[in-house]
Amino acid sequence: MARSPDRRPGFSRRAQTSQFIGYVVAIAGAIVGAALLVMSRYDPPTFRALRSGAAELTVPISTALGSANGALAAVPDAIGGWFRLHGENERMRAELVTTGRLLTRARVLGHENARLRRLLALRDGATDAVVTARLVSSTAGSTRRFGLLNAGFLQGVREGQPVEGPDGLVGRVVEVGPDSARVLLLIDAESLIPVQRAGDGLPGIVAGRGDALVDIRAVNPAAGEVRPGDLFVTSGIGGIYAPGVPVTRVVRRSGDGGLGRPLAEPDTLDVAIVRHAFLPPPPPARNAVPPVLRRGKP
Repeated sequence: MARSPDRRPGFSRRAQTSQFIGYVVAIAGAIVGAALLVMSRYDPPTFRALRSGAAELTVPISTALGSANGALAAVPDAIGGWFRLHGENERMRAELVTTGRLLTRARVLGHENARLRRLLALRDGATDAVVTARLVSSTAGSTRRFGLLNAGFLQGVREGQPVEGPDGLVGRVVEVGPDSARVLLLIDAESLIPVQRAGDGLPGIVAGRGDALVDIRAVNPAAGEVRPGDLFVTSGIGGIYAPGVPVTRVVRRSGDGGLGRPLAEPDTLDVAIVRHAFLPPPPPARNAVPPVLRRGKP
């Protein structure tokens, strides 16, 4: 069947209008193109002016379209970068946690190393050390405060010997067994230690309270007042503790004296040194035997 020569797009009014407008635009474009071609041939200045004007009109549009294309092209990179940075952030957070744990462990080991070095220097520099032993336990739930050493008279420990730690005085031995010894801690309520203030030698007494602090009482309050921050060391009076051993530091005033915190805390101490007493105890007194007078002689 031969095709109908009628090219109208059916009976649709919209289709007919669209086809007509297409024809008009095509004819107008051809006319404008021909006119521009003739103008470029016979009137170049005018053609250049029109071309420049068209460029001025199209440059902002091209710039906007280029920016839009760049923004759209950057969207996948931004999404990928977000996921990449999120993963990197999580990895760095995990590394920070691991590094923090290692740093904490390094600080603990450094503190322990420094403490053991001080203890080693204390032991090597002393000629009156009896034995280095572990403070295996200490009472903390009652007013009486004792510690237990894992060394006894088989290791040379005797009653009345002072016990020191890396930071200062711990107490003195009160009971001795074959391989163990009981230490009266300086924080015990029955503990009294003669001391003097470092620097000016102000004499005083450190008395235990049964808790984490000690009372510091000046022997002569008129000679000077106890101030926070003062360091008190053993005075050597009494013959048990050698002079110059750090005992406590004042934390605040209390009446005519002050409250101090022991420099050697038994709750955190694990190694201690037992020393000979500063002055050995006097020998036991012998019973005097009256002279026997021989008969017949004066």
